[in-house]
Amino acid sequence: MKRIDIKDLGKFKLVGGLDVYRRKVAFTVSEISVEKDDYFSKIYIYDGRNVKQFTSGPKDSNPRFSPDGKFIAFTSKRHKESKEAELYLIPTAGGEAKLLTKFKFGINDYEFSPDGKTLAVITPLEIERKKKKDDVHIIKEIPFWFNGVGWVYGKRNHIYLVDVESGKKRKLTRGNLNIQTLKWSKDGSKIYFVAQEDREKKPMISDLFVVDLKSKKVEKLTESKWRIGDFVPLEDGTFILRMSTLERGIPTNTHIYHFNPETKEAKKLTAKLDRSAYNSLNCDVRGPSRNPLVYKDGWVYYIATDGPRANLFRVNLDGEIERVIGGDRNVESFGIGDYIAFIAQDATTPTELYILKDGKERKVTDFNAWIREYKLSKPEHFKVKASDGVEIDAWIMKPVDFEEGKKYPAVLEIHGGPKTAYGYSFMHEFHVLTARGFVVIFSNPRGSDGYGEEFADIREHYGERDYQDIMEVVDEAIKRFDFIDGERIGVTGGSYGGFMTNWIVGHTKRFRAAVTQRSISNWVSFFGTTDIGYYFAPDQIGGDPWSNTEGYWEKSPLKYAPNVETPLLIIHSMEDYRCWLPEALQFFTALKYLGKTVELAIFPGENHDLSRKGKPKHRMKRLELIVEWMERWLKK
Repeated sequence: MKRIDIKDLGKFKLVGGLDVYRRKVAFTVSEISVEKDDYFSKIYIYDGRNVKQFTSGPKDSNPRFSPDGKFIAFTSKRHKESKEAELYLIPTAGGEAKLLTKFKFGINDYEFSPDGKTLAVITPLEIERKKKKDDVHIIKEIPFWFNGVGWVYGKRNHIYLVDVESGKKRKLTRGNLNIQTLKWSKDGSKIYFVAQEDREKKPMISDLFVVDLKSKKVEKLTESKWRIGDFVPLEDGTFILRMSTLERGIPTNTHIYHFNPETKEAKKLTAKLDRSAYNSLNCDVRGPSRNPLVYKDGWVYYIATDGPRANLFRVNLDGEIERVIGGDRNVESFGIGDYIAFIAQDATTPTELYILKDGKERKVTDFNAWIREYKLSKPEHFKVKASDGVEIDAWIMKPVDFEEGKKYPAVLEIHGGPKTAYGYSFMHEFHVLTARGFVVIFSNPRGSDGYGEEFADIREHYGERDYQDIMEVVDEAIKRFDFIDGERIGVTGGSYGGFMTNWIVGHTKRFRAAVTQRSISNWVSFFGTTDIGYYFAPDQIGGDPWSNTEGYWEKSPLKYAPNVETPLLIIHSMEDYRCWLPEALQFFTALKYLGKTVELAIFPGENHDLSRKGKPKHRMKRLELIVEWMERWLKK
């Protein structure tokens, strides 16, 4: 059998973005073209019996059935001159797709009206028109840019109404509101939506609003206390909300609530399951995902991260919770019609479409059948009892063609977030490393999602218990698996994992090589230069750089640069606005100034999502750099 390689990135088919109408499922299949250094996607339909390609692409996505199922709307970049996705409509029976409309800054989300005659579209809008076109940015607010988007100052997301027949559009909302998601009322006279009211001063707060289509009057239904994500309006005038109360700041789990706008009371329906009501598992070969809330027959269906799994659950208004789709896997998205359709993956199986009908599950696509020709290492789970008694989930992946009695170098992988998780999802990077003869070690230390709020809450304690957990995982792995060469271990991670890699090399000499990616090296510069720094750093580190100068510096890996002895490769993207380029530059400069062994790789035109959504050739180059660095220092 073959060994998976870096170049095999181009073979993955990324299945995602489904919508369901009765027996029909519309979904997206994306291809990674290494030759053209781009991504191409088409819409497919499963009709209850067969799967067929429905659109020709080259960049079709986000399919939505009309309420009567006769049409599918979708977004697409069908022409070379299309800078942003445009809105199209096509008969479900087949035929030519009709361009409905386009927006200057693209389309964030949209939804059909109950009668199918109108589409409500969320699009970015300039709330302050520039008097003249020039290349000078006059900025009056924060955030001024956003990762993967670019400049966002002076823009807000607003709702337009688009006539399905004519394509004519009219603006519905305006002002300072920044709209995130929407739903129509059952009679089509109102639109409910979630929006930030003040993203500069209250960036973590989002509220539920309603706008009357005739008067355009907007009413706020919540009290600016929560961070609301998605919602479902119920017939009795109450709502299902997926939201965080922010009681523990960002580590607070997102739960499902039943909200009464008259009393302003919110009942936590998922109180019996201390888990986040969304998918937070890491994966580097996933398609576009829809993570909806679906209310059907008295039950709310939702995806939750439960340890290393993302499963489909349902909860009723009495707070009774049931696991609908379980297993050691990652349920990416779902929809409900005559049956439940869902997209899932696991550690050795990339994304595919499945259905669950009458209690029986069936896989209906096999776009990634090629993977069965490859010999893959399957993660082996082990528990680590930390020094404070808490159990930590951890895994090792043996090298492909593993030989008993032989010693192997290992690479420790650390996930980002920190409130995300590793688990039963496909990681091409891990398989590349095992195919190159490395053991891969990974875990979910304190700070990770999927284990409850107490476990996830490391605010003001970065580099403490989380660092101890990771070191104790390495200790246990070496003790338990005698094929790991404890003298030849490397470490890598991105985002929070990059911060922790930087922290590790400044606090221990046990690793022979390290690769830090999209990292934080200095909390003060992170606070002032990034899209989320002005609220993320105060929440995670405590205070701000003026009230907690010592704390910000104590938790900055840059402070410990003189201690670094591990050869370090720094990988960063030029347009990473989540952890901006200065995080890499200043750490590299410090280490070079101090005479340390360090190299810097900068990827132009890429952002924080390089490893998952970057240009295919850049993604491959990134993997080559990681593998070459580890081979240089661990296989001597």
